[in-house]
Amino acid sequence: MIHALSRCLALASMLFLISFAVTVPSAGAQSLQEYEFDEPAQEALFHDLIDELRCPKCQNQSIADSNAELAKDLRDRTYVMVKQGASKQEVIDYMVARYGDFVHYQPPMTFVTSILWWGPLTVLAVGALVILYRVRRQKVEEIELDAGEQARLEELRREGEKEQNR
Repeated sequence: MIHALSRCLALASMLFLISFAVTVPSAGAQSLQEYEFDEPAQEALFHDLIDELRCPKCQNQSIADSNAELAKDLRDRTYVMVKQGASKQEVIDYMVARYGDFVHYQPPMTFVTSILWWGPLTVLAVGALVILYRVRRQKVEEIELDAGEQARLEELRREGEKEQNR
Protein backbone atom coordinates (compact mmCIF):
# COMPACT_ATOMS: atom_id res chain seq x y z
CA MET A 1 0.00 0.00 0.00
CA ILE A 2 2.74 2.48 0.97
CA HIS A 3 4.78 1.45 -2.05
CA ALA A 4 1.85 2.12 -4.40
CA LEU A 5 1.24 5.51 -2.76
CA SER A 6 4.89 6.55 -3.17
CA ARG A 7 4.79 5.46 -6.85
CA CYS A 8 1.65 7.52 -7.41
CA LEU A 9 3.22 10.54 -5.71
CA ALA A 10 6.40 10.17 -7.76
CA LEU A 11 4.39 9.94 -10.98
CA ALA A 12 2.33 13.02 -10.08
CA SER A 13 5.42 15.08 -9.26
CA MET A 14 7.10 13.97 -12.51
CA LEU A 15 4.03 15.00 -14.52
CA PHE A 16 4.00 18.36 -12.74
CA LEU A 17 7.67 18.98 -13.54
CA ILE A 18 7.19 18.03 -17.19
CA SER A 19 4.17 20.28 -17.56
CA PHE A 20 6.05 23.14 -15.85
CA ALA A 21 9.08 22.67 -18.14
CA VAL A 22 6.86 22.73 -21.22
CA THR A 23 4.73 25.76 -20.30
CA VAL A 24 7.36 28.15 -18.87
CA PRO A 25 9.47 28.58 -22.06
CA SER A 26 6.37 29.00 -24.19
CA ALA A 27 5.09 31.79 -21.90
CA GLY A 28 8.19 33.90 -22.64
CA ALA A 29 7.99 33.17 -26.36
CA GLN A 30 4.31 34.01 -26.42
CA SER A 31 4.93 37.46 -24.92
CA LEU A 32 7.29 38.33 -27.79
CA GLN A 33 4.80 37.07 -30.39
CA GLU A 34 2.09 39.53 -29.32
CA TYR A 35 3.83 42.35 -31.19
CA GLU A 36 2.56 42.80 -34.75
CA PHE A 37 4.38 44.83 -37.37
CA ASP A 38 3.48 46.36 -40.70
CA GLU A 39 6.81 45.48 -42.31
CA PRO A 40 9.40 42.75 -41.77
CA ALA A 41 12.08 45.47 -41.49
CA GLN A 42 10.31 46.90 -38.43
CA GLU A 43 10.13 43.48 -36.84
CA ALA A 44 13.84 42.88 -37.53
CA LEU A 45 14.72 46.27 -36.03
CA PHE A 46 12.57 45.56 -32.97
CA HIS A 47 14.24 42.19 -32.35
CA ASP A 48 17.67 43.71 -32.91
CA LEU A 49 16.94 46.45 -30.38
CA ILE A 50 15.49 44.24 -27.67
CA ASP A 51 18.53 41.98 -27.95
CA GLU A 52 20.88 44.99 -27.74
CA LEU A 53 19.19 46.81 -24.85
CA ARG A 54 19.87 45.61 -21.32
CA CYS A 55 17.26 45.42 -18.58
CA PRO A 56 18.25 47.96 -15.90
CA LYS A 57 16.68 45.81 -13.17
CA CYS A 58 18.18 42.44 -14.12
CA GLN A 59 21.69 41.10 -13.85
CA ASN A 60 23.04 41.33 -17.38
CA GLN A 61 19.94 40.21 -19.27
CA SER A 62 18.63 41.81 -22.42
CA ILE A 63 15.07 43.10 -22.38
CA ALA A 64 14.21 40.24 -24.73
CA ASP A 65 15.35 37.64 -22.18
CA SER A 66 14.05 39.31 -19.01
CA ASN A 67 10.68 38.59 -17.45
CA ALA A 68 10.84 41.70 -15.24
CA GLU A 69 7.97 44.16 -15.47
CA LEU A 70 10.44 46.93 -16.34
CA ALA A 71 11.77 44.86 -19.26
CA LYS A 72 8.21 44.40 -20.54
CA ASP A 73 7.70 48.18 -20.33
CA LEU A 74 10.93 48.73 -22.26
CA ARG A 75 9.86 46.21 -24.91
CA ASP A 76 6.51 47.97 -25.20
CA ARG A 77 8.16 51.39 -25.51
CA THR A 78 10.59 50.02 -28.11
CA TYR A 79 7.65 48.56 -30.03
CA VAL A 80 5.77 51.87 -30.01
CA MET A 81 8.84 53.81 -31.15
CA VAL A 82 9.61 51.33 -33.96
CA LYS A 83 5.97 51.39 -35.09
CA GLN A 84 6.14 55.22 -35.18
CA GLY A 85 9.16 55.01 -37.48
CA ALA A 86 11.99 55.79 -35.05
CA SER A 87 15.45 54.71 -36.15
CA LYS A 88 17.62 52.34 -34.16
CA GLN A 89 19.79 55.20 -32.89
CA GLU A 90 16.75 57.24 -31.84
CA VAL A 91 15.44 54.36 -29.73
CA ILE A 92 18.87 53.79 -28.18
CA ASP A 93 19.30 57.52 -27.47
CA TYR A 94 15.87 57.63 -25.79
CA MET A 95 16.66 54.62 -23.59
CA VAL A 96 20.13 55.92 -22.67
CA ALA A 97 18.71 59.36 -21.82
CA ARG A 98 16.12 57.74 -19.57
CA TYR A 99 18.12 54.87 -17.97
CA GLY A 100 21.78 55.77 -18.52
CA ASP A 101 24.58 54.06 -20.44
CA PHE A 102 24.00 50.81 -18.52
CA VAL A 103 20.90 50.08 -20.63
CA HIS A 104 23.05 49.69 -23.75
CA TYR A 105 25.29 46.63 -24.12
CA GLN A 106 27.73 48.73 -26.19
CA PRO A 107 28.11 51.97 -24.22
CA PRO A 108 29.89 54.90 -25.88
CA MET A 109 33.49 55.71 -25.02
CA THR A 110 33.28 58.52 -22.48
CA PHE A 111 35.60 59.63 -19.70
CA VAL A 112 33.81 57.39 -17.19
CA THR A 113 33.87 54.29 -19.40
CA SER A 114 37.51 54.94 -20.31
CA ILE A 115 38.36 54.84 -16.60
CA LEU A 116 36.68 51.43 -16.40
CA TRP A 117 38.70 50.17 -19.38
CA TRP A 118 42.08 51.82 -18.82
CA GLY A 119 42.12 52.07 -15.02
CA PRO A 120 43.10 48.46 -14.30
CA LEU A 121 45.73 48.50 -17.06
CA THR A 122 47.19 51.73 -15.67
CA VAL A 123 47.37 50.25 -12.18
CA LEU A 124 49.18 47.17 -13.55
CA ALA A 125 51.63 49.30 -15.56
CA VAL A 126 52.40 51.56 -12.58
CA GLY A 127 52.87 48.50 -10.38
CA ALA A 128 55.28 46.94 -12.89
CA LEU A 129 57.25 50.19 -13.10
CA VAL A 130 57.50 50.43 -9.30
CA ILE A 131 58.74 46.85 -9.07
CA LEU A 132 61.25 47.43 -11.87
CA TYR A 133 62.49 50.64 -10.22
CA ARG A 134 62.91 48.98 -6.82
CA VAL A 135 64.69 45.94 -8.26
CA ARG A 136 67.14 48.08 -10.23
CA ARG A 137 67.74 50.33 -7.25
CA GLN A 138 68.84 47.48 -5.03
CA LYS A 139 72.62 47.35 -4.77
CA VAL A 140 74.45 44.10 -4.69
CA GLU A 141 76.84 44.41 -1.80
CA GLU A 142 79.83 42.15 -1.38
CA ILE A 143 80.01 40.64 2.04
CA GLU A 144 83.42 40.81 3.67
CA LEU A 145 84.34 37.70 5.64
CA ASP A 146 86.91 37.70 8.41
CA ALA A 147 89.64 35.08 8.54
CA GLY A 148 87.64 32.64 10.72
CA GLU A 149 84.59 32.80 8.46
CA GLN A 150 86.77 32.40 5.36
CA ALA A 151 88.39 29.28 6.86
CA ARG A 152 84.97 27.78 7.73
CA LEU A 153 83.72 28.48 4.18
CA GLU A 154 86.71 26.65 2.66
CA GLU A 155 86.15 23.73 5.01
CA LEU A 156 82.47 23.46 4.00
CA ARG A 157 83.41 23.59 0.30
CA ARG A 158 85.91 20.73 0.70
CA GLU A 159 83.31 18.63 2.54
CA GLY A 160 80.81 19.28 -0.24
CA GLU A 161 83.33 18.25 -2.92
CA LYS A 162 84.17 15.03 -1.05
CA GLU A 163 80.50 14.07 -0.85
CA GLN A 164 80.00 14.75 -4.57
CA ASN A 165 82.95 12.52 -5.46
CA ARG A 166 81.55 9.56 -3.55
